[in-house]
Amino acid sequence: MPAKELIHQEIHLRMLRLLQANPQINQRELAAALGISRGKTNFCLKALVSKSLLKMHNFRNNQHKLAYAYLLTPAGMAEKAMLTSRFLMRKMQEYELLKAE
Repeated sequence: MPAKELIHQEIHLRMLRLLQANPQINQRELAAALGISRGKTNFCLKALVSKSLLKMHNFRNNQHKLAYAYLLTPAGMAEKAMLTSRFLMRKMQEYELLKAE
């Protein structure tokens, strides 16, 4: 798997974890926590929503009109589990290579 794809998967996994733990986090806080730009954060969020892995719920009655909650869908939870499994397998392979050295 290309390195760029692995980086995208890791960002998506970290994003899904953060959003599950804190659904009302804003994009600025999410970008800071992930160490990526707000533009890339927005792009990733839209990608997760378009894949139906994430739902955005707007609090219309909220005094802060831009307040959203990001909710993982059942497909999002399954994707998170799959990405976690791949991440752990990759880290175990890295450990075995280091151990062999």
